[in-house]
Amino acid sequence: MSETIKVGMADLKVCKLPDCLTTLGLGSCVGIALYDSSTKITGLAHIMLPSSKDIKNNSNIAKFADTGIVETLRLMEIEGAKRSKITAKIAGGACMFAFAMKDNDSLNVGARNVEAVKRILGELKIPILAEDTGENYGRTVIIDSNTGLLTIKSVGKTEKQI
Repeated sequence: MSETIKVGMADLKVCKLPDCLTTLGLGSCVGIALYDSSTKITGLAHIMLPSSKDIKNNSNIAKFADTGIVETLRLMEIEGAKRSKITAKIAGGACMFAFAMKDNDSLNVGARNVEAVKRILGELKIPILAEDTGENYGRTVIIDSNTGLLTIKSVGKTEKQI
C-alpha cells in the first residue's frame, strides 16, 4: 500500500516506490520534483527563495533553491539514485501580486525563484523535462514514484499531468 508523504513549505523529502510526494501552496514558491526512472527514487523540494546567500538567518537549507536542490539530490543518492539518471519537473513561481508584475521585477519573487531553479539545475546538469510556472495562481503538486508523473492541481483550473 502506498503512502502520500507531505512536503511542507521550506521542506524537502525523498521517497521510494510505491510512495508519492506532495506539496501544497506553491504560490511564488517553486516545487522541484526530481526523479530517477531506473531506481524509482523520487525527491521533492518546496523552496521559498532563490539564494541562501541573500539572507542572514539561512539555517533551513530547504528554504532556498541553491541549497535545497543540492540537499535533495544528496538524499536521493544516499537512497541509491544515480545522478546521471535524475531528471526534474518544476511547478510554481507565480506572481501573486499584480503590483509586483507591473512595477518592479525585483518584487516578483516567483520569477526570481524559477530563474534560480533553472540555473542551478543547469549547473548540476539535471535536465528539466517539464514545467508549469509563472502566471498568477497557486498550485498543489503530487509526484508519483512509479511513473514520475507530476500532477498539478489549481483552484479553478483543469488538473494536469506533466
